[in-house]
Amino acid sequence: MKKLLVIILVMAFLNACTDKPKELVEEITLETSYPSSLPRLFTNSKGETYLSYVERTPEKVAKLFFSKLENGQWAKPQLITEGDNWFVNWADFPSVIENNSHMAAHWLQKSDKGTFDYDVRVAMSTSSGDHWSDSFIPHKDGVAAEHGFVTMLPLDNQRTFMTWLDGRNTKVEGEESHGGHGGGPMSLRAAIFDKDGNTLEEWELDNRVCDCCQTTAAVTDEGIIVIYRDRSENEIRDMSVVRLVDGQWTEPKPLMVELWVMPACPVNGPSVTANGNNVAVAWFMAKEGNPEVKLAFSKDGGATFGKPVMVSEKNTSGRVGTTTLNNGNVLVSWLENVGEKASIMLAEYDTMGTLINKKTIAETTAARASGFPVITSNGDDVYMAWTQAGDQSIVKTAKINF
Repeated sequence: MKKLLVIILVMAFLNACTDKPKELVEEITLETSYPSSLPRLFTNSKGETYLSYVERTPEKVAKLFFSKLENGQWAKPQLITEGDNWFVNWADFPSVIENNSHMAAHWLQKSDKGTFDYDVRVAMSTSSGDHWSDSFIPHKDGVAAEHGFVTMLPLDNQRTFMTWLDGRNTKVEGEESHGGHGGGPMSLRAAIFDKDGNTLEEWELDNRVCDCCQTTAAVTDEGIIVIYRDRSENEIRDMSVVRLVDGQWTEPKPLMVELWVMPACPVNGPSVTANGNNVAVAWFMAKEGNPEVKLAFSKDGGATFGKPVMVSEKNTSGRVGTTTLNNGNVLVSWLENVGEKASIMLAEYDTMGTLINKKTIAETTAARASGFPVITSNGDDVYMAWTQAGDQSIVKTAKINF
């Protein structure tokens, strides 16, 4: 009996020594033919995860692809569309969403000779991406101006919600252009479309916003919430919130009154994640030259937010992402700079704002070419994607064992 006990203990010890812990980052291979960049991730209500990204050919043709995660690997990428007249930008990039076999994809296409004269283009699919409709323009103003920084959400009955920055009012005769964007104010608009791309409802949500920061949106139990960087006439560029409640949009309301005076666009939008009425928002600001990433929580669908948590300061360049785990905890991603290099960071917080864990996921460059790392979760499985910039840029994707 004593000999048997010794053998059992020795075997248990050997097994413990040979069991290797999972690597923090398990890279998932993505098949590409040309330099790739501008990844986006989306997870639907069934927990199915999709990736979209852009390839650029030597002839400067842009190709928009998507792939579905199947058994932990990316399925063969499918081409959605391509063009040689696209506006391809490190901060304003395409996306794909899916719900019950209905898909929507968006990209940006030049509308005139001006640097920022481009339209949003959208295509729909009711066959899980096997076939796509002819593209349409969601904004109906017909003005050759900037339209972009789109967020899309799938709704019931194969409807699609979209919000975007709209430059129809920037082209004002006699007004000088600022940075090529036009002299008038950028606005924030939104609309809901049916499965064929017909506009069901459309709204102007804010008539003066920051010109080139990403929008973000989520569906709560109370309705849709949209968060964006606002812009006052005195160049205050704090985050603002609007919500669709009982069929009506609320008036724009500051997420936090920070009074960041910024004479130019910081090209750094917020990221929201929601689970029921629990909402978390991460954002970047740099008041008085002090860069910070903050995280704030709401338990009432975004009507009010608590005191923000400081996620990173001093060396951060923002470029934030968020997602929610099954247990309600929130993950936040961002960049921290060290000279010309940057670390892609990931932190987990509970719903009280307590830091649970923080890790460095990958190293990249601080240059614009590295774009915006993106994050999503499928239950407790966490996935990230980013652009590894270099002579030949490439989209990297990975499962994060956090």
